[in-house]
Amino acid sequence: QVQLVESGGGLVQAGGSLRLSCAASGSIFRIVAAGWYRQAPGKQRELVASISTSDKINYADSVKGRFTISRDNAKDTVYLQMNSLKPEDTAVYYCNANGYVFGQFVNYWGQGTQVTVSS
Repeated sequence: QVQLVESGGGLVQAGGSLRLSCAASGSIFRIVAAGWYRQAPGKQRELVASISTSDKINYADSVKGRFTISRDNAKDTVYLQMNSLKPEDTAVYYCNANGYVFGQFVNYWGQGTQVTVSS
């Protein structure tokens, strides 16, 4: 069974940093594109950053210059480095990835990891 396992969330003071990781469990899922989303209480889930098959990267305007998405293909892992965190970055962060399992194109969501930024 394929899962996306997220880690790295936690509580941090404003101005601090966190690095989120999203790893595909098992050895049969190859991530080709991925995105990090977040959902704050009472708000819709929003795309924070994405990386395409060709490594084209996009960021939400609210995180440009502060967040960096990257990938390690050898580890089938996607990262989100978050610097200069603000209280408004507080949310549950989700990883979403496209890839192939035995030649079939699939899409998975991670379970989410809580990021809380205190002022």
